Amino acid sequence: MPDRAPIDVTRHPHRFEANDQRVIARFFQVGGEQRIRNVLERVAGLTDPQVETLYAQVRADFEPRHRRIAAAFERHFGYIQQRVPDLIPGDLSPTRRLLIGSYFTMEYAIESAALFNPSIVPHPDQSDAPPGGCNFIMSLRATGEGHVSSIVFRTGSVSASGDIAFDPPTRFVAKMRVDPDRRFDKHLFFLKLIEMAAYTDAARMVLDDLPDSFSYAELDHKVAEVRERPGSPRPFDETANNMRWLARSNYTLRIPEDATPDEIVIFPTSENESRGIEDVRLTRFTDDDGSVKYYGTYTAYNGFRILPQLFETTDFHTVSIHTLNGKYVQNKGMGLFPRKINGFYHMISRLDGENMFLMTSDNVHFWNDCQKLVGPMYPWEFVQIGNCGPPIETDAGWLLLTHGVGPVRQYCIGACLLDLNDPSKVIGHLDQPLLVPQEDERDGYVPNVVYTCGAMTWAGKLVLPYAVSDSASTIATVDLDALLDHLTGKSRSCPLPDRRVTARV
Repeated sequence: MPDRAPIDVTRHPHRFEANDQRVIARFFQVGGEQRIRNVLERVAGLTDPQVETLYAQVRADFEPRHRRIAAAFERHFGYIQQRVPDLIPGDLSPTRRLLIGSYFTMEYAIESAALFNPSIVPHPDQSDAPPGGCNFIMSLRATGEGHVSSIVFRTGSVSASGDIAFDPPTRFVAKMRVDPDRRFDKHLFFLKLIEMAAYTDAARMVLDDLPDSFSYAELDHKVAEVRERPGSPRPFDETANNMRWLARSNYTLRIPEDATPDEIVIFPTSENESRGIEDVRLTRFTDDDGSVKYYGTYTAYNGFRILPQLFETTDFHTVSIHTLNGKYVQNKGMGLFPRKINGFYHMISRLDGENMFLMTSDNVHFWNDCQKLVGPMYPWEFVQIGNCGPPIETDAGWLLLTHGVGPVRQYCIGACLLDLNDPSKVIGHLDQPLLVPQEDERDGYVPNVVYTCGAMTWAGKLVLPYAVSDSASTIATVDLDALLDHLTGKSRSCPLPDRRVTARV
């Protein structure tokens, strides 16, 4: 391998590890309808004084662990009321309702198994940033019982000199909840139905009668109405199921305004995500008009297949979830560029599990144009190469962190540099890893792995949070000029062949 001076990497002492004390209150499915009826009948046999005494004990046990536990009990009572309305009298006391809800509630420790694969961007609120510094928000993949993954956040700041400080997280966790009043854009819904090959005559009849912006309730009502019309297309069930699935998979989440970002949990909601939400790659995106929003590409997993998805937000209190569509929406690890280039969105992807690809589109929801960018070149990445987060804009080009898989399935972090105006052109590619698992980073759920889902730059530093062996996370900083010197050839031995690839997938 070419000989060159190493790039200094400063590892910081911060470490984010599994924590079994941060819990959410989930609905507890005790079993089928008969099991539900059995529980309700047992509670119905309690006297009012017994109910008051028992619920007082439940409150004493669980209110200190949650900000709004009574709201969870009431919500879960409502779920049961919908399931078996014949067993729920209309004159139940508020306390009995809450006690019933508590029997259909369970705690879930979202970070009890692991906390890894971080991504970091500047925080939308810079009002109390240190002088010359920057506040940031960092996402992490949290894994709990059954290896179900969700997304949590931490906040902190980087100083003008590159020092890192994190805000201590609170004891409480606030699960973001689906907004029942969410609206759907009819034109976007129409385009997604076309991409799904699900736009039929029946779907056209439903959409034609809906307003330009409609709710799930309006869609559901219109589907039922069209189904009953004389002469409506048959069969109708597949169309109805496709339209409802698309609506359930594109939703809006909200969190109470008084919750802090470190309390936020994006927990699996739709059928696509039922077994986990994995590896968010955050992008602070600046649009042509100067407005800023935050995108997060992530992988939804339902136990059988993976599906790339997208969330967007401006404040991390309201988050819109979208399915991604198009011929090249495949595999994992999509990293969105932080602005349009030549009028188009660009995204790094990995279609085949081995090489990196560059996708372009005029609509962030649809991706039908793709070309191979770069494949494995050096021994530490001979098995596969993929992105380690969205590209970062620098004066020298787009800095793209990569992961490479080498002998004994060891994951290392490397870097490429792409041309600012033509990111299909690779200017430089590190011949050796930037970050390799140290001895104390090799053991974990998946051994011998260092991995990140996104970094940021500030004050001449690359601020690089990374996971260690799919178990915990830490953070490092790298001198940005030194890294760019290696990638542009100013360091004496960085090879610079022209790796421009024009072959289409």
